Amino acid sequence: MNVTLSSKSPVSIKADCLVVAAPDKGQWPESTRQVDEALGGLLGELHKAGDISGKLGATLLVPVRDQAWQRVLVVGAGADSDRTPANFRKLLVAALGQLKDGAAKHAVITLSDLATSNVEGTEANRLSMIGRVIEDQLYRFTGYKSEKAPERKLNKITVTASSTGKDLKSALELGLATGRGMNLTKDLGNTPPNVCHPSWLAEQAEKMAKDHDVIKTEILDEKQMKKLGMNTLLSVSAGSAQPARLIVMEYRGGKSKDRPHVLVGKGITFDTGGISLKPGEGMDEMKYDMGGAAAVFGAMQVVAETKPAINVVAVVAAAENMPDGQATRPGDIVTSMSGQTVEILNTDAEGRLVLCDALTYVKKFDPATVVDLATLTGACIIALGHHATGLFSNDDALAEQITAAGERACDRVWRLPIWDDYQSQLDSNFADMQNIGGRPAGSITAACFLSRFTKDYRWAHLDIAGTAWHSGKAKGSSGRPVPLLVDYLMSHVGQ
Repeated sequence: MNVTLSSKSPVSIKADCLVVAAPDKGQWPESTRQVDEALGGLLGELHKAGDISGKLGATLLVPVRDQAWQRVLVVGAGADSDRTPANFRKLLVAALGQLKDGAAKHAVITLSDLATSNVEGTEANRLSMIGRVIEDQLYRFTGYKSEKAPERKLNKITVTASSTGKDLKSALELGLATGRGMNLTKDLGNTPPNVCHPSWLAEQAEKMAKDHDVIKTEILDEKQMKKLGMNTLLSVSAGSAQPARLIVMEYRGGKSKDRPHVLVGKGITFDTGGISLKPGEGMDEMKYDMGGAAAVFGAMQVVAETKPAINVVAVVAAAENMPDGQATRPGDIVTSMSGQTVEILNTDAEGRLVLCDALTYVKKFDPATVVDLATLTGACIIALGHHATGLFSNDDALAEQITAAGERACDRVWRLPIWDDYQSQLDSNFADMQNIGGRPAGSITAACFLSRFTKDYRWAHLDIAGTAWHSGKAKGSSGRPVPLLVDYLMSHVGQ
């Protein structure tokens, strides 16, 4: 998609479709007033007659004559006082929903001058969101269909702004890059598990390093992991014909002395549950159990494209969890890389087993912060549904930074506790700990397990089990929480 920024008056830009906003209450933005004036007050008349609604997300396509554009798409923008970043995103989604399969080849989006109700509702932030939603909403995954999908007519979008200065241009480019990062995350998640296995994921990391010379990639195989003592990670892959891989991607855009921010992704490319076999219904969605890894890839692509002045290291613990004669049994005890022993009571609680060794490994980077991402527990879906990601942290300031980033990015989190009170649920009669804590507070005890391996640095855990993918008719990876990660990382640039 060809996306450009223009400071020209929208009425002077030749295009097939012009997108303008109609607030429910409050003054129309300058761009809408200019278009209405060019049309002799037509939009005002349609609004007065009730044809144009200011209700958030409502749309009306108005054919016009004798203009530089053939039609006007009016999108309802709600009340000025209610136009949060999340609602601004909703009206963008509505507009792109009409454009993406419409007749227009070239569309002009004039929505960056539409006021938002929060203190951070700057034109730059709106441009960034516009860019992100363009890429996100135009996404399709059709590579495995025998009939090729027809190409969309829409191939060019011009976004209008008050200027084409560096700050506004960079904001739009960051949004577009974030959308592309989300789309990479969706591509990886949606790829079938007979293709997307640990070695294939490692190949994608090598490809990223080949495509972006600012990325350095290292792949550890099972022999190397065994030598390092990563026995909990290897216990998960023991029943699979696909060998595990530890994938390391480094970006060094900051000063050499700057400590890196580390992202750790759970990369279970398919999760049967192992010997603790899952029910068959819906098991196909367990290809999304590498959603944390996919989001790490997406965030690293954004970093590679935008080249911020920050150091970032990404580590992906990739394995396939299968039942087999060599598979780990409930009751087995393994020694983690940290030296702590784990009694594995349920082989379907495997994400924490691959993560704990990865979280021990990342100490070598002397990290400023560590954020792990994992589709870790069904209990998190029960607690928070599919709207918010579960957040756990051993550092209040870090938790506050991630929460603020989620609010800005419309990719929200909700913090849950990891109080010592819960740790006793992991007590084992035979090892230092067991890998499950029972049904009560399942997400919390999973995070408590991880916290035992993260005492040497500032750490946060994101449980994305409820937000990494959609089920039902809209089944597919969501691309979350790439926007959150990007905002969080960018907020540390220059610090």
